[in-house]
Amino acid sequence: MKKTVILLSLVASGILVKAQTNPAITSWLHNTNGTKGRHYVNGNFTPINDNDSVNVQTVLYSATWAYVRTKGIPSYVTGPYLDGNPSNASNQNAIFKFPLNPVQNMGVPVNTTGGNIGVFINGVALFDYRDGVSWKDATQALAGGPIPGGPGDGVWNRDAVVGERGGFDCSKGHPAMGNYHHHQNPSAFKLDLTVISTICSLYDADGLYAIDSMQHSPLIGFTYDGFPIYGAYGYKNTNGTGGIVRMKSSYNKRNINTRTQYADGTIVTPGPAVNATYPIGYFREDYEYIPTVNPDYLDEHNGRFCVTPEYPSGIYCYFATVDQNWNSAYPYVVGPTFYGVKSAAKVASIGEAVSTYTPSSISDNVNEKMNVTVFPNPASDLVVIQLNHLTKQNIYVDLYDVKGQLVQNTILYQGSTIAYFDTKTLYSGEYFIKMSNGTEVLNKRISIVK
Repeated sequence: MKKTVILLSLVASGILVKAQTNPAITSWLHNTNGTKGRHYVNGNFTPINDNDSVNVQTVLYSATWAYVRTKGIPSYVTGPYLDGNPSNASNQNAIFKFPLNPVQNMGVPVNTTGGNIGVFINGVALFDYRDGVSWKDATQALAGGPIPGGPGDGVWNRDAVVGERGGFDCSKGHPAMGNYHHHQNPSAFKLDLTVISTICSLYDADGLYAIDSMQHSPLIGFTYDGFPIYGAYGYKNTNGTGGIVRMKSSYNKRNINTRTQYADGTIVTPGPAVNATYPIGYFREDYEYIPTVNPDYLDEHNGRFCVTPEYPSGIYCYFATVDQNWNSAYPYVVGPTFYGVKSAAKVASIGEAVSTYTPSSISDNVNEKMNVTVFPNPASDLVVIQLNHLTKQNIYVDLYDVKGQLVQNTILYQGSTIAYFDTKTLYSGEYFIKMSNGTEVLNKRISIVK
């Protein structure tokens, strides 16, 4: 009996050791520096410091599950929300439970729902396309969600990414009763090739990562069926070959002028005619799925099987899709159904024995391969340091004059992409920017011209 117990113990230990290499455990951004959140309020262009810690606080795991403790606050500055949303990002005190071995749903596909359907690696919630608003034929108006007067018909459902654009902050997020979330690719509006929101011009902030068309996008989250989410770019072919390409949605806007039936021909309660107020794409039902054999086009769930840096043997992956201008493309991340068995959830407590994951010392390579951009150069009033990737630890940025004297310093926070120096009061001349994560160092030269 004793030998059996020892053998079972060794087997269990082996399972837990293997679990520690699972990206569902190792990929989260742990806040090890006590960094707090920041937010803008309308009319104040200086971020306000918050009391809640950003990113993920703890990751625990068993042989089959990962548990992620997070307050749901990102390291990038949130707000303001110019549509009148009275909320700010607030502490969600959440525990999310994810399967370590997600499986395909072999039965009827499960629809995504309102509220959380996944979590980004910084602990921030993922929502699908909806915002609870739909067309109400009896009143010939939108209803439901934040609009008073009861629900709409639920037949023509507003796309939040389009209908609520004026209420998103620079990072393309906003809160629902304090639950800050993204419906779409969490990269700042100002980094898109065609900028469709001016909010960043007023309240500058960044996002979780910056799109880079030259390299495989980072793993940015996990969905409620446990499968990983990547950014906008990946390997063209499912076996990891073919070069880096933009992964494309297979959903297309329908060629319609009236809204009286669905793409499958079903006659339904009418919605508003297609016009300037309600353009095609304003409602989820304005899209139809058109499958293609091209490997860089995604399936009806907005994913496909992939070989990735984190999963060299391959796994099913979702992608945060964008169009050729890097503007978010429906269904954005997941949907309208899950590929896998929906088994992840937000839980009140952990009901099994678990171990705490301790992240190893991460060393982002602070070198030219990071594709760091410093601009403008020469500069006058402002210097911007832009990282074109996802940084997994704080990077300390110092500005020196030619005498080697420290002039200014700042921090490029884990899970953000941009840092700044205000150079209005500096003299003209040559300066040096030093970036360090504690082990790696990168130096950049810049000119200040008045």
